[in-house]
Amino acid sequence: MDRRTFLQMLAAAPLALDGKPLALPQYRVVSPYAAAKRLGMPGPYPGKVVSARSGKCIDESNGKVDATVVREMMARGMCELTGRSQALEAWKSFFEPGDVVGIKVNCGGRPDVVSSPEIVAEIVRNLMALGLKPEQIVLYERFQSQLDEVNYGPHLPKGIEIVAAEKGRGENHRYDPAAYVEVDFFGEEDTRSNLMKLVTQRVTKIINVPNVKDHGAAGVTGCLKNIAYGSFSNVARSHREIGRGNPEILRNPEAGKSHTYSFVATLAAVEPLRSRTVLQIMDGLRGVWHGGPFVTDPRFRFYPKQMLFGTDPVAIDRLLLDMIDSKRKAEGAISIWDRSRSSLGPSQRRNHDPNVNILIREPGHVEYASTLGLGVHDLKKIQVKEIEL
Repeated sequence: MDRRTFLQMLAAAPLALDGKPLALPQYRVVSPYAAAKRLGMPGPYPGKVVSARSGKCIDESNGKVDATVVREMMARGMCELTGRSQALEAWKSFFEPGDVVGIKVNCGGRPDVVSSPEIVAEIVRNLMALGLKPEQIVLYERFQSQLDEVNYGPHLPKGIEIVAAEKGRGENHRYDPAAYVEVDFFGEEDTRSNLMKLVTQRVTKIINVPNVKDHGAAGVTGCLKNIAYGSFSNVARSHREIGRGNPEILRNPEAGKSHTYSFVATLAAVEPLRSRTVLQIMDGLRGVWHGGPFVTDPRFRFYPKQMLFGTDPVAIDRLLLDMIDSKRKAEGAISIWDRSRSSLGPSQRRNHDPNVNILIREPGHVEYASTLGLGVHDLKKIQVKEIEL
């Protein structure tokens, strides 16, 4: 049995949710690209997460990030993850001078909760210290408009390329027609989601830089969702939001349904995305505890003031689930695990009320990813090293 067939069988297998059988969509995974001998996810450190914290990394009053503190957080975090005594040696354990490195940023929460330019700039500085030239480093995201709004260019050396898969919504010529996941969720016309050509044809390794964010469909936007939904086309079709102020739609059992439970991990496991994503650096300087990924109300922002390092996206996202849910609990909001249809409402209500959901959230997507071998979900098996600066 080849790996492609194995993925399809897993995705089609019924699982249990709240004690009831759950029939998952029928996925057809197509990719001509072979897995590397050393899989990027979960990588060489399954179940290991390093948290570097500093109260000085960001000024909450004005949002200014201290780049010097970020540099120290990154050096300490990378050394602790790899067991190396010097930061450069830690980076050498992942990258070589001949690599072409993609940095998957997250711009969905622009302008405030995005992959911080200071963190991205420090990643680039370390890569160039290894001998990589600017033209060997590519920042990427799906949408040009979001990249433009964040404007990473002034923070980076000349020659660093910044690439969007879609300069206009729905453009598809930057996606690879040979690598895709095909599935029919709601009878949509286009049933394929294709992987970016940048991933399949150009980069040799990827650094994933997600945020600490709540998400209305998946529960959280962490490592898994950032690398999966941010690298494939046509992914928003996986959920069906409640319409604007139409109570009749709640009678439709498909309303408020999301397939992020299985779709996120299925995408993340496609080659060569899985093999080439070798490092996870979660930006937790700022965070969003409700209204994500496109936070509109500033009262839903918070400041964890930390960065998480690892190669295992499942382990980091498992910690993220508790981080977001604990913050929501402290704020008196319903849990990300709440599955009550009575909490469903349109986005214009959700954007201002933390007890309204636009979809039935699927935080279980993190555990599902562990069934595809993407990482460790069991908290008892996750080793967390905390560093205070």
